[in-house]
Amino acid sequence: MAQQFVNSKIKADKVVVFIKPTCPYCRRTIDLLKQLPIKQESLEFVDITAQGDINAIQDYLEQLTGARTVPRVFIGKDCIGGCSDLLTLQQNGQLLPKLQQIGVLQ
Repeated sequence: MAQQFVNSKIKADKVVVFIKPTCPYCRRTIDLLKQLPIKQESLEFVDITAQGDINAIQDYLEQLTGARTVPRVFIGKDCIGGCSDLLTLQQNGQLLPKLQQIGVLQ
């Protein structure tokens, strides 16, 4: 169930972030991504606390990405990591080119 749920959200032409709304790192990630010129339909924040089994979802995210913490940021089918990884990509000037590669910029 968790595997099917997570896999159904990850798309090659989307930015998907698995979050918990109360997590400060999730909020920072959301704020950063919302400031970028990403097409609205290409950006999705998935609240895992609204799902049935949070632990199963986090266990599967760990299997898939090597970490069970949130946020888990997927640019296309690639997990780039969490909040600090996203900030590093932005600071290094690599974030916008990655987003452009998958065609999500306006």
